[in-house]
Amino acid sequence: MYSIAIGCDPNAAEAKNAVIKFLTQKGYQVTDMGSDDTIYANVAIKVATAVANKEYDRGILICGTGIGVSIAANKVKGARAALITDAYSAERARKSNDANVGCFGAFTLGIKLMEKLVETFLTSEFEPGCPSQPKVDRICEYENSH
Repeated sequence: MYSIAIGCDPNAAEAKNAVIKFLTQKGYQVTDMGSDDTIYANVAIKVATAVANKEYDRGILICGTGIGVSIAANKVKGARAALITDAYSAERARKSNDANVGCFGAFTLGIKLMEKLVETFLTSEFEPGCPSQPKVDRICEYENSH
């Protein structure tokens, strides 16, 4: 089972707590990295850094739309954050893009849908050697050279 770092802004605390409960019941090791900071970039950077440093296997971030935390998390070297709004994107974020941080919107998704999308994100795996491998490699190459 994966270790998960999760965080959100104050607007998404209820959704975060529901996801934590859901993941804990599924047997995941979950660390709550906060929800009190109104500057969502702070928790996004904290979660993304912990995942990029391999302290956790995956990260989950939640704000009103998921957009702000995904932008902030993607500023962290080694973090590949994906905004997830549907089941196909949840699966492909992992299988095609090797995303390690899933970002979700508390105002745009219901709790039950968010739980399903989180589960899909966490149970999907990157497929080394897939047609997307050169694309992921290029992203990492650029990131490592700048």
